[in-house]
Amino acid sequence: MRFQVPQFIEVEDKIFGPLTIKQFIYLAGSGGLAFLIFRFSPLPFFITVFLMIPPLALGGALAFYKINNKSFIAIVEAAFRYWYGNKLYIWRKTPKVPEHKKRPGEQKDDSASNLYVPRLSDSKLKDLTWSLDISENVNPGANETMTKKTGRP
Repeated sequence: MRFQVPQFIEVEDKIFGPLTIKQFIYLAGSGGLAFLIFRFSPLPFFITVFLMIPPLALGGALAFYKINNKSFIAIVEAAFRYWYGNKLYIWRKTPKVPEHKKRPGEQKDDSASNLYVPRLSDSKLKDLTWSLDISENVNPGANETMTKKTGRP
């Protein structure tokens, strides 16, 4: 028996003409707020118009503006979570030996400053991958025979 697999499940349904329900709510909410500002503002008309622009712009951005194929509301939510959320800072802590536990002739250990960290440039990394590929091609199945002999990978 064959079943129909739903496709395009990420596309929202258009409810109000070319608008989805979310877009309609954003636009209706910002338009309603702009109307309330216009209707009940005791300020002169040109100042009231400037007060109506930010809610209308925010509603338009929430409804239509996308950044890297993400909706504007997802970007705003991520920004608020970053600004007001907990941040985790990780560092490498070096254990320190207290002064009273050190031996009399022992010198200060700066192992972190003497630690050698190798660098892999693109050419060294390519050489390494090439040598691994060659050794696999020269001894095909070497890992399989080792597994059969020892019984473990």
